[in-house]
Amino acid sequence: MIFIDYKDPRPIYEQITEKYKLLILKGVLKADEQLPSVRSLAMDLSANPNTVQKAYAELERQGFIYSVKGRGNFVRGDLPLMEQKKEELRRRLQALFREAREVGIDPEELLKGGRDD
Repeated sequence: MIFIDYKDPRPIYEQITEKYKLLILKGVLKADEQLPSVRSLAMDLSANPNTVQKAYAELERQGFIYSVKGRGNFVRGDLPLMEQKKEELRRRLQALFREAREVGIDPEELLKGGRDD
């Protein structure tokens, strides 16, 4: 079950998308497992069905789920999603380290987390 944080400034569809991505990446949702119907999830979350549909469309666009006409949405299992996530995180880290060097901060200093060891 996922929950919506109404204090979160992100749109609800983005929260739904991110929470399902995490469940898939962590292996909580397995390949070919069916997701709740749009109407069912919308009722559970007290959200508009269009919002849930938008989240599902984004998950499908990103390759996390696939839809079967008349049957629903299912977790995609044939893509190396964890490897894609690792590569995305590597790119983000490289960009952060590059930015740190550009402003004169040693990347090692960032890794310390601001501690004075």
